[in-house]
Amino acid sequence: MRSIRLIGRLDIKNSNLIKSINLEGLRIVGNPNEFAKKYYDQGIDELILMDVVATLYGRNYLSEILKKITQEIFIPITIGGGVRTIEDAKNLLLCGADKIAINSAAVQNPKFIKNLVNEIGSQSVVISIEAKERENWWEVYTSNGREPTGINVLDWINQTIEFGAGEILLTSIDKEGTRSGFDTKLIKKASEICSIPLIISGGFGVKEHLDSVLKSQVDAVAVADSIHYNRHSIAEIKDYIEKNNC
Repeated sequence: MRSIRLIGRLDIKNSNLIKSINLEGLRIVGNPNEFAKKYYDQGIDELILMDVVATLYGRNYLSEILKKITQEIFIPITIGGGVRTIEDAKNLLLCGADKIAINSAAVQNPKFIKNLVNEIGSQSVVISIEAKERENWWEVYTSNGREPTGINVLDWINQTIEFGAGEILLTSIDKEGTRSGFDTKLIKKASEICSIPLIISGGFGVKEHLDSVLKSQVDAVAVADSIHYNRHSIAEIKDYIEKNNC
């Protein structure tokens, strides 16, 4: 039986933890440091911190938040948003990140993936993919779901693997924040071709939504809304995964 990680996803704008629906309509939830510490204390396996407006404004403000979080938290942390250069990535690693998530910069220059892997190692490179369903395919979006690219998600997964990426974070724009369940068709297609660890995000509402995920070759589930608003405890979700994972 494979182990499936439960990851807390914290989307951040400026200094606030926010939540959205379909990556739009950002609502302030609270202080990201306080939520990160709470999830750590409750037994979350990992954390993902994403600056959702970094690419739009051409900057990343997460380094200071990260420095504070890592003083009290000792689990793997992935950080992304606005990472455009090798120096950006190395700075975030020095601030305490374990993995760097890239999206827009990778799409704009796929060779950046290979260059980043060569510098910091594949185990530290996560490709964040924002997917929107089209007729019989899914399109890659960048800039927190604002920019369509015309790229097929499944083709992009294959290409990023070829360039040496260590992990994929796959977010369904259609499902994100809706509590209506995961995009099971997308997950099935992606897991069939993904030979590296696959994290899925977007749509978790009730524990039974995990049933279809557990049947696919998924390595981790990232959740946000359900734990931000205390609709499920981390212990409840992890217990459900353990009991139903086969």
